[in-house]
Amino acid sequence: MDLLTFSLHNIFALLQQMSVFLVIAYLFTKSPFFGSFRSHNLRPRQLLVLYLVFSAFSILGTYFGLHVKDAIANTRAIGAVLAGIVGGPLLGGAVGLTAGLHRLSLGGFTALACGISTTAEGLIGGLVHLYLVRTYRQDRLLNPAVAFFTTLVAEIVQMVIIVLVSRPVDEAVALVRIIALPMILANSCGAAIFVSIIRDQRKMYDELSVTFSAKALKMAERTVAILGRGLDNETAQEVAFVIREETGVGAVAITDREKVLAFVGQGDDHHIVGSPISSSQVRKAISEERIVYADGGEKKWRCSLSKTCPLGSVLSVPLRVDNELVGTINLFEPKNKIFRITNRTLGEGITKLLSDQLLYARYIEQKNLLTVAELKLVRAQINPHFLFNALNTIIAILRKDADRARDLLKHLSNFLRKNIKRTGDLATLEEELNHVNSYLVIEKARFEDRLQLEMDIDPGLLSLQLPVFTLQPIVENAIKHGISTLLGQGVIRLSACREEGLARITVEDNAGNFIDRGSTGLGLGIIERRMKNYCGNDRGLEISCVPQCRTTVSITIPDKGGEGR
Repeated sequence: MDLLTFSLHNIFALLQQMSVFLVIAYLFTKSPFFGSFRSHNLRPRQLLVLYLVFSAFSILGTYFGLHVKDAIANTRAIGAVLAGIVGGPLLGGAVGLTAGLHRLSLGGFTALACGISTTAEGLIGGLVHLYLVRTYRQDRLLNPAVAFFTTLVAEIVQMVIIVLVSRPVDEAVALVRIIALPMILANSCGAAIFVSIIRDQRKMYDELSVTFSAKALKMAERTVAILGRGLDNETAQEVAFVIREETGVGAVAITDREKVLAFVGQGDDHHIVGSPISSSQVRKAISEERIVYADGGEKKWRCSLSKTCPLGSVLSVPLRVDNELVGTINLFEPKNKIFRITNRTLGEGITKLLSDQLLYARYIEQKNLLTVAELKLVRAQINPHFLFNALNTIIAILRKDADRARDLLKHLSNFLRKNIKRTGDLATLEEELNHVNSYLVIEKARFEDRLQLEMDIDPGLLSLQLPVFTLQPIVENAIKHGISTLLGQGVIRLSACREEGLARITVEDNAGNFIDRGSTGLGLGIIERRMKNYCGNDRGLEISCVPQCRTTVSITIPDKGGEGR
């Protein structure tokens, strides 16, 4: 047999043996590990797994090799080179050293040369990895052409090392003449095919992920407004319709812990909304709080309500809100259809998404209830002394000036009416100023010339919206803790202006008594929390005090382009 014929025979023999590794590579792409695998961003645990996988490939490549003149023609290089390309010099060098030491332990006149060359091949793959990463071409790490030419160069280097290190030299040269062509071509082609399998599976996995993400986002968009109303029969039916339309399953059911809230699809003639849960799988999912899956194959789903029910498989996923089990989402497929793994994965993801939406809806509901409670608390904060003093002031004025007393009663009535009947979370600055004005007219009558009001309001800000009952408690604090302590004239300055895209509203008095949020009742604390909820955590009350001179309370609100102007 001439050299060429012998080489071709060895090439086909090595390729035949390499098919085992390609099957292993395919199975590797189906493992859970592969789902989180990214060749240019590997974590320590992933590097360890890849070290074990590629080291096993290299060692098996040695065992499956062809014995030629006290040496082994093998596919060991594939594992070392690909480890370097995928994980860098550290991983490639580690795999190459491990496989090289194993080869050294088997003996033979090429054992040392093969141990050195296998380590070198792993490092060559690692250098290619570094080059591609540093030139921002990470997308080529799983390119078959890169794997082919890197392995080709690595195998040529191995042949050179065998000639340089192995003794006697003439036997090393003779061996290289026999194994060079088969090993170079077989390993290069094998590495390219190996990478091609991984790349294609990676591409398919990414495409499925994009599809799942698109469907999940679309369902989120369609269900967020529905679940904002909570989970009841009406909203459950709407959500079930959306899920079935997006997944294409045979039927969708949504339950609470005891009964069916919604059922859409095949079998809806006997799966009645409002009826108790009849499926043992669904009851099991609720009682054990875990996913229950009957695939219709080894584990069939049988309807307990009708022998003619067309459904034959189910995925039942517990629906939790803030770690509290509230029900289940159930996807069904008919008896003549396989329950696709993609729908199973999507069903589990949908349930998590709906749980988050329900949790958000609950948060919004609680936030609204808190807002209502706080507004009621602010309304209840009418100072009894203010009411008592206002009535006494009006009675005193009534004896001297009935018309003025009548006007003060109108302002007092207007003030009380706005405190009691005001609805909604927001008010315009103009409405807040009218409310403050009614309060100040009464207080001015009580203090007479000792109270002076100065206002400087940008007319363009009158339509600005801010949380209701914001200004009056601040003005009341200025009078109660400031002006009322003065022997001389007190001045309240109320201003509103624009500053760098913000509207700044300021209440200032000339008393200069320090205002402590904790010592001025609940008013300022509630105002500050509501301002943060409305404008963000970087907003709130700004309080400054120059003792015996002035106290200033400011609030800032996004101008939003001067809406309403």
